[in-house]
Amino acid sequence: MHTVVVGTSGVTASDVLAVARGGARVELSDEAVAALAAAREIVDALAAKPEPVYGVSTGFGALATRHISQELRTQLQRNIVRSHAAGMGPRVEREVVRALMFLRLKTVCSGHTGVRPEVAQTMADLLNAGITPVVHEYGSLGCSGDLAPLSHCALALMGEGDAEGPDGTVRPAAELLAAHGIAPVELREKEGLALLNGTDGMLGMLVMALADLDTLYTSADITAALSLEALLGTDKVLAPELHAIRPHPGQGASAANMLAVLKDSQLTGHHQDDAPRVQDAYSVRCAPQVAGAGRDTLAHARLVAERELAAAVDNPVVLPDGRVESNGNFHGAPVAYVLDFLAIAAADLASIAERRTDRLLDKNRSHGLPPFLADDPGVDSGLMIAQYTQAALVSEMKRLAVPASADSIPSSAMQEDHVSMGWSAARKLRTAVDNLTRVLAIELYAATRAVELREGLTPAPATRAVIDAVRQAGVEGPGPDRFLAPDLAAADAFVRDGLLVAAAEKVTGPLR
Repeated sequence: MHTVVVGTSGVTASDVLAVARGGARVELSDEAVAALAAAREIVDALAAKPEPVYGVSTGFGALATRHISQELRTQLQRNIVRSHAAGMGPRVEREVVRALMFLRLKTVCSGHTGVRPEVAQTMADLLNAGITPVVHEYGSLGCSGDLAPLSHCALALMGEGDAEGPDGTVRPAAELLAAHGIAPVELREKEGLALLNGTDGMLGMLVMALADLDTLYTSADITAALSLEALLGTDKVLAPELHAIRPHPGQGASAANMLAVLKDSQLTGHHQDDAPRVQDAYSVRCAPQVAGAGRDTLAHARLVAERELAAAVDNPVVLPDGRVESNGNFHGAPVAYVLDFLAIAAADLASIAERRTDRLLDKNRSHGLPPFLADDPGVDSGLMIAQYTQAALVSEMKRLAVPASADSIPSSAMQEDHVSMGWSAARKLRTAVDNLTRVLAIELYAATRAVELREGLTPAPATRAVIDAVRQAGVEGPGPDRFLAPDLAAADAFVRDGLLVAAAEKVTGPLR
């Protein structure tokens, strides 16, 4: 099994994916253990002094004015976890919780939090045992950290609350810890606060969305190329010299992908045949510009994610000179903004794909294809309602594109009076990514059928390879009406699992 070693300088996106989705084993580096011990010595020294230090010997948030005596501090740390584990709603996905736990461990290992090495090791032990705390949908405002989600994870470290075992069964956390020989932790000064105060949930969801969208943007270039072929469009608009004079990197990459997929097609270049056209419709001609803008948005979001993956987000933090200082680094605005940007870009990519699908089905705009790509129009409805489904998905994505980060709702008696809503931005982006996959699957389904209906014209070798692969995956081709949902589900799996990109790349080589 792959092992990820956590040091003091952050982790990579591939580390997060390996732990969250791949079940990779987690180990602490010797450097991290030493940094944890050194920071803890500073916290212990401050805890022994009579002067109050926020997070060490005081209450939290609006209650930070109270100095807490030594005999009550263990109870204070236990209480903050219990009281903050106040989430509600459906359970959050296992991969999200694993990412959340791993990223909190990343910050703990930075040596800036004052957490003892044994607490960090217990966090790693839970991940390695496949124990996943039950975390709920609602409870984070994206400021002062993803508080309720992280608290439910910290609760499991204490042997309290519920968790899912490696077999998928939800049991009391105490039972699962005992079954794996893991001793619950008893939190000391600052440790409860340090386990709750980070952007880890929204960051984990950003990292996973970026990975998924990487595949989906390449998938969209392929489905757009298929639609261009099926509509007998021109590939001249994809020429590199045209995109060089508007040098957005994403646009150039999308155009290059489409051109590679369409190489040696006999279906392109017929726009001057029976019904002459000067230009193709925007949804076809401007595909690289729209997808390319989304690609450039991905690049910006990836930069933000890389910075956050290298960060140590906590409040207060232990600095190398021994100071323990309050700060506002837990505010989720940088992550929240790009999560919203990605939802906007995904909605627009879905919208243009739906417009191409609709064009394929409309006999007045499809340049000779049968209405709704039906076998016997009138007797058969063809893909009419598949487009309805696609339109419903796109409509929801437009609603999901409304920014969460433009909202703020005050909390903690106005101490936390401006929040990022980054967790909410991340949750809706996950739905948007799912919906985008389905939208592209429907375009793929329609475009492959339409290409096969162009009798006497040979598609490009790459698109032929895609059609063959999708048929082998259980997505049937043209013919009389049948139960359509299984075909659409198979097309969705074909896109979601990366098989669409893999099929094209067998002919084109690596796409961008």
